[in-house]
Amino acid sequence: MATSSAPTPDDYLRELAPDRAAQLAEVRRVVNDALPTGFVETMDFGMIAWVVPLATVPRTYNGKPLMYAALAAQKNHNALYLMGLYSGAAVTEADLRTRWQGGRKPDLGKSCLRFRDPADLDLALVAEVVGSCTFEGFIAVATARHAGPRKAGG
Repeated sequence: MATSSAPTPDDYLRELAPDRAAQLAEVRRVVNDALPTGFVETMDFGMIAWVVPLATVPRTYNGKPLMYAALAAQKNHNALYLMGLYSGAAVTEADLRTRWQGGRKPDLGKSCLRFRDPADLDLALVAEVVGSCTFEGFIAVATARHAGPRKAGG
């Protein structure tokens, strides 16, 4: 499942096979437990997403809430998207790569941590990454990146 039209994260998990739902539910719990105050859990881009509500930052580059993290079941793997790694957080991408499970290499693309099972993840480090960027700090970095000149009519 690359995307879903499920209206809630619980509905999203119910769409999945029981083993995949259990895998994502475990990672979802870790993210929710570590999530800084201000971010909200929702569905966006067909995934479970943790975002800055539009009520807080109504003008965004794409008209959607600023996404801090997301979780999805893809066709051949699960994916945890950690935008906080690039947002002035205390734990950076380089830190994550260095500290990952005793020096093992994480399956990490640009903000996308791929895994088949939560046992593949360093969940304590994931929780630290999620908790390492403040709500206000994330907003400041995310809005500064997209604050350049607007096109006519935009």
